[in-house]
Amino acid sequence: MTTNEQLALLNRGAAQIVPEEGLKEKLELAQKEGRQLRVKLGVDPSSSDLHVGHAVVLRKMRQFQDLGHKVVLIIGDFTAMIGDPTGKSKTRPVLSLEETRKNGETYVAQATKILDASPDRLEIRHNSEWLEPLNFAEIVSLSAKYTVARMMERDDFTNRFRDGVAISMHELLYPLAQAYDSVAIESDIELGGTDQLFNLLVGRDIQREYGQEPQIALTTPLLEGLDGVEKMSKSLGNYIGIAEDPEPMFKKAMQVPDDLLYRYTELGTALDLLKMKDLIVKDVKEAHRVFARELVRIYHGEEPIAYAEERYDYIAKGGIPDDIPEQIIDSSELENGAIWICKLATLTGLTASNGEARRLIQNRGLKLNGEPVTDIQLQLNLTEPIVLQKGKDSFVKVSL
Repeated sequence: MTTNEQLALLNRGAAQIVPEEGLKEKLELAQKEGRQLRVKLGVDPSSSDLHVGHAVVLRKMRQFQDLGHKVVLIIGDFTAMIGDPTGKSKTRPVLSLEETRKNGETYVAQATKILDASPDRLEIRHNSEWLEPLNFAEIVSLSAKYTVARMMERDDFTNRFRDGVAISMHELLYPLAQAYDSVAIESDIELGGTDQLFNLLVGRDIQREYGQEPQIALTTPLLEGLDGVEKMSKSLGNYIGIAEDPEPMFKKAMQVPDDLLYRYTELGTALDLLKMKDLIVKDVKEAHRVFARELVRIYHGEEPIAYAEERYDYIAKGGIPDDIPEQIIDSSELENGAIWICKLATLTGLTASNGEARRLIQNRGLKLNGEPVTDIQLQLNLTEPIVLQKGKDSFVKVSL
């Protein structure tokens, strides 16, 4: 590719590039010198599961790999102990090094579903390699290279200081620790979400202080979750996991809000955006299917697509999924050998109360083995396992 073609590829889905002309200069210089750029991404393994929101920046890394460059994935086992204060309204709990390393065990396996794992394209490092050996004098020296005034320019620190919310000293060290990662691996380009821009820019400043050419900061957008409001997060339950099986992945892809489908396509796939934009206008349901098929293909290959779509259609027409949660009911809950349907719905967590279960039955919203329950007084003996269903998506298999 020409430099302009490379830039067009790398700009797709990029939110900010600082400085704007710097990326082009880096690409041209690397081509002229015949060397690989070192493209850094640091991740704190606070969770072992990756979702499509995480994949946005990983896909950007893969683009750099496909252009011939080496990406350096830094597992922040040491910085995760500090906890990134970005966006936090209070100090995070401190984790142990053992906890952070345990959390990071499956991260690489999932990340390489996207990244090229070839040794000449991927370098995996743990920042405890260089941060743990630093003595106090070296930490003081690093701290002396940045001012408190600059650190307090961060919105989260400014807001907490204004509101009288505590800011611990170790939190002020986090951006410096992340910046020192860039020094340690001699980063040419650092990637991160838009919420990481401050940290990436600190990396540029600290590299200068250590006599290195400052890295380019490239950020990618934070992807909204399936609720269409909050950032995608496992804790909020609004995520599509990249390690999920094809069937739930297809189903969740079909649940992406219509107004976010183009954004999911741009940030999560390599589909033709002009064609997708046109299809969304003409037939948004088919556009969802195109996106869902592509998502399954990216993470599972071609083979499971047809079955995942078939299962989605079957369940959408009232079928029961194969993989649903199971609950065992203690026999002490039975009266005269049976249990009231409303009590059972509440015990399984499908409803918050017997009253809600009554209303659900009256509105034909509760199903038993695929058929609507019409008798509010129904008693079940549970001699065989049954399946209860609330609405279209909530299932539970119940046995005694």
